[in-house]
Amino acid sequence: MEFTARWLAIEDKAKFNSFICKHPKGHAMQLWEWGDIKGRTGWKPWRLAVEKDGEIFAAATILERKLPLLGTPIFYCPRGPVVDMHDSEKMAAVLEAIRKLAQKRKAILLKIDPDVSSTDQVLAGILKAQGFNKMDTGKNFEGVQPKFVFRLDISPDEETLLANMHQKTRYNIRLSSKKGVVIRKGLREDLSEFFRVLKETTERDNFLVRSYTYFEDLYDTLVPAGFAELFVAEYEGKIVAGTLAFITGDKAWYIYGASSNSYRNVMPNYLIQWEMICWAKANGCTLYDFRGVSGDLDESNPLYGLYKFKKGFNGEFTEFIGEWDYVYRPVLYVIWQIAEKAYSGKLKGMLARMRRPRNK
Repeated sequence: MEFTARWLAIEDKAKFNSFICKHPKGHAMQLWEWGDIKGRTGWKPWRLAVEKDGEIFAAATILERKLPLLGTPIFYCPRGPVVDMHDSEKMAAVLEAIRKLAQKRKAILLKIDPDVSSTDQVLAGILKAQGFNKMDTGKNFEGVQPKFVFRLDISPDEETLLANMHQKTRYNIRLSSKKGVVIRKGLREDLSEFFRVLKETTERDNFLVRSYTYFEDLYDTLVPAGFAELFVAEYEGKIVAGTLAFITGDKAWYIYGASSNSYRNVMPNYLIQWEMICWAKANGCTLYDFRGVSGDLDESNPLYGLYKFKKGFNGEFTEFIGEWDYVYRPVLYVIWQIAEKAYSGKLKGMLARMRRPRNK
């Protein structure tokens, strides 16, 4: 079978998204809308379709970003490409189309981080044979996307899902409901309060967060299109927790979570997760992804609490196959790696300073 590759225009949006939603490896970060969002944060999106007789067999959203000083771009394909990566013919057609674009745009590399488990060592061998280099992204959150996640098969009925959870998790879900916590879908006007609670969370747990305008863009682009939902937890008339979830096809992802410093004793974080799982089931999903945890499971790790919380829902601890770089311009790639390490070092130093006790 001979395939043809085509870079798409806006009139192809519906057809492209339909393929992403239906494909087993379709992902929210491969949607047309995700490219639009990233296009407003300094990236240039490209959408690729590999077709036969007008039918799409593979697709990819490629994000291009120029590097400062060097003035040349890198390519990134988040959680893609959307293709049976074991199918050599389809995969070759995808990579060749991207290579031609990279040559035209003078790109240094293509980075991918497929939504594939690390247990798939056959694919690891295929990627190496195709010329990809595997990157070491550590065990915490050093990579572009989380390498370690919890994923829950939500195809069983709700009673079975609850029964399979850790006893303490099940207890906290019911406790939160009995205490009067109410979970509802967030409206556009709830976004500012969600962000306020999110800022409380970032200050308490010492991590960085994007600007409010970014969350406005996420909501305005994805929620009306049916690819995301905002949830808020109310207690005594106040929003005490909130979450943002993505949904694409039969998969849902817990992306952002916020919880107030107040009223943590009523356990809103447990109930809001349960309500998101029920929402995902009601929308035909069979997989619920809790997203990132640390791969360092030592109880002394400051991130262990996050692991313990997500583990309580009885999801499967999953390590992805990781980040892989395909290099187009080797000399500039070496320079980029040196610069990336320097930037990473500065960022880690800034985070360390954030974690120091503040003067009272």
